[in-house]
Amino acid sequence: MALRPEDFYDHARAAADSELRLPLTRLTRWDISPFERQGLKAAPLRPPVLPEPERHGEDPAHCDICRARDEGIWFDDHWRLARVRGVGVPLVLVLFPRDHYDLADLPDEPAAELGVLTTHIVRHVQARPHISRAHVYRTGDGAAHLHLWFYARPEGQPQLRGSWLPVWDDLLPEYPEDVADTDAAAVADALVASFGGRRAATGERAQD
Repeated sequence: MALRPEDFYDHARAAADSELRLPLTRLTRWDISPFERQGLKAAPLRPPVLPEPERHGEDPAHCDICRARDEGIWFDDHWRLARVRGVGVPLVLVLFPRDHYDLADLPDEPAAELGVLTTHIVRHVQARPHISRAHVYRTGDGAAHLHLWFYARPEGQPQLRGSWLPVWDDLLPEYPEDVADTDAAAVADALVASFGGRRAATGERAQD
């Protein structure tokens, strides 16, 4: 059984300094870190917050993701793929179930589809010229409606590899929209060919 919230906090606090700052993570020693260790320090550790704040969309009636179920670049009956604009890496895509599910309550059939669909999306993103990897992320702390992130790492930038890529994405200047539009459309077309479904232009609503 996991530690109770107060026990976890006490355990972590024992490793912190007098200002409740934990030692810098070993990740900051990696050559992929976007930050220099000199002058960098951890934020003070905060005590537990119970009950935790509600995530957005805990009530499906107030879920913005549900309201956007027909928006994106690719769709089938169960899933939609959307492109995120204003990012720094070549492409950021988000996959959503069109109905209101979180990962833990996804029925077995769409859960199996999710595995295959994730593989196809990664394959098609990595097939684009000058993209080396497609990273896949799911946290679920901000919204109750399941969403998986796909980040394209640019070729020739090994400094951007690994777990720091979303942070680098936030630091980089905005990527050219016309280039990202072309790559997103190519991924959607390839997904139609390999998995099925249908494509819409970037930002267009699905036609069911």
